[in-house]
Amino acid sequence: MASVLVLYNGPIYTFVAEAPTAQALAIRDGRIYAVGSVGRVQAAVAGLRGDSLNLQGRAVVPALTDAHVHITLQGLASMEVRLAGATSLEEALGLIADRAVTLPAGAWLRGSGWDHVTWGRRWPTRADLDAVCPERPAVLLRKDGHSVWVNSMALRLAGISAATPDPPGGMIQRDRDGEPTGILIETAMDLVRRVEPELTETERLNALRLAINEALSYGIASIHVPPTPNHATAPETLRDLQTLRGRGELPLRCLVHLAQPQLEAAIALGLRSGLGDRWLRIGGLKLFADGSLGSESAEMLSHYEGRRHTGIATIDPETLEATIRRANAHGIAVAVHAIGDAANRRVLDALERAAADRRASGVAAPPLPNRIEHVQVLHPRDVGRLAHLEVIASMQPIHATSDMEMAEALWGSRCALAYAWRSVRDTGAILAFGSDAPVETMNPWMGLHAAVTRQRPNGYPEGGWYPEQRLSVAEALEAYCVGPALASGESAEKGRIAPGMLADLAVLTGDPFRSSPAELPAITAAMTIVEGRVAFER
Repeated sequence: MASVLVLYNGPIYTFVAEAPTAQALAIRDGRIYAVGSVGRVQAAVAGLRGDSLNLQGRAVVPALTDAHVHITLQGLASMEVRLAGATSLEEALGLIADRAVTLPAGAWLRGSGWDHVTWGRRWPTRADLDAVCPERPAVLLRKDGHSVWVNSMALRLAGISAATPDPPGGMIQRDRDGEPTGILIETAMDLVRRVEPELTETERLNALRLAINEALSYGIASIHVPPTPNHATAPETLRDLQTLRGRGELPLRCLVHLAQPQLEAAIALGLRSGLGDRWLRIGGLKLFADGSLGSESAEMLSHYEGRRHTGIATIDPETLEATIRRANAHGIAVAVHAIGDAANRRVLDALERAAADRRASGVAAPPLPNRIEHVQVLHPRDVGRLAHLEVIASMQPIHATSDMEMAEALWGSRCALAYAWRSVRDTGAILAFGSDAPVETMNPWMGLHAAVTRQRPNGYPEGGWYPEQRLSVAEALEAYCVGPALASGESAEKGRIAPGMLADLAVLTGDPFRSSPAELPAITAAMTIVEGRVAFER
């Protein structure tokens, strides 16, 4: 006879409309067995052996999902020089110099997280980097993952000179004499990646373990993993997660997107979105329509404020549409990165035409919904199109509060529909929230605070940035629980607390529904339960 675990004496938020709160729940065989009043749950488990957990007033919610996390890079970031906290170029160079002297001879210096916007918007150069790291190649990924800062040795090894042309979809930043400055944007990063030593399997697996443990510590029990653009880990992530799964070392659920170069192989093998089990599943095909705000490579309908450019389209419209059509026709959904209003429009146009083509041909839609990753700024004409086309809006709330000054400076009045969760949700579109870690913190409670307040934890700006786009706590948490389950085709098993659902739960250190908005960032997981077992306990 299977044993049961009963949780009681704390508010349980179910996200079930008919019974949104409960006093107790019971778990059996890794699933919710009963939920409701204490008396009802006790009656349901009468005669069954088991244990009980006194919540001591702590709140319970469905375990959260991070719907967009570069999980290997998140782990690697903790093993490399971390520049996310550097508020000046001088501070960053000091951190780089400290790390350089600790590395063995011949090793490359790697790092990430720098943000030149916080350094007065001056891009760093190879000369800056040469001053502190001249004897070994150095590759430092910008916080958004769409540009790298390299030193002269890395440029030489990659064969990049004034005569090197910009690759399609990328740019080699140059000085007035045409010489490379040391900044490579979008596909230009590949020029260095091709000569950079590959990470070993041991390094990648260790990075995954670190990042997975961090996710569990926040109450996250599921992740959606996109391939990282122009990075060596892109094709290995699915393989590495399978390795952990085979060793019994995968304690959370993963939906892994495919990279664009893998499409033809996936079609030849007959792979479909949703293939897998409750631990590891195939997601969609990740495509990139443009770059990022911080690298000024997000594709815009009109010029950036104070600039004479509109960003970069990293894939031409014909290829974008043809790829979406081909993937969808073979049962593979797409997850398209789109930041700028022009990129979002191009993606929506392509998805609309692909849907019309499927209907005309009698081809079924893919098993999972198509989605747009980021949806950072929309033209007013396009806001309602996500819901109309049943496209998931995979968004990251922390970007709004992190990027607001930069967005104001580069997008101006267009910010009224930047990070527009309220506008998108009110049209009926499904929100799936994530972190984009290591671009931002993986901590979903920081993201929840951003979604509810549109402020940083210090209360800035007063009243919130474009506060009309705020969400309620319930709406924001739904985007971390219910929305991702819909996006992964698992809403019958995850995202809510109801009999028959997987027992993936977060026992919290605070109650988000009874806390003030200012208290939300301090909430985290006291315990994370995955399939009825305690995977993390603080």
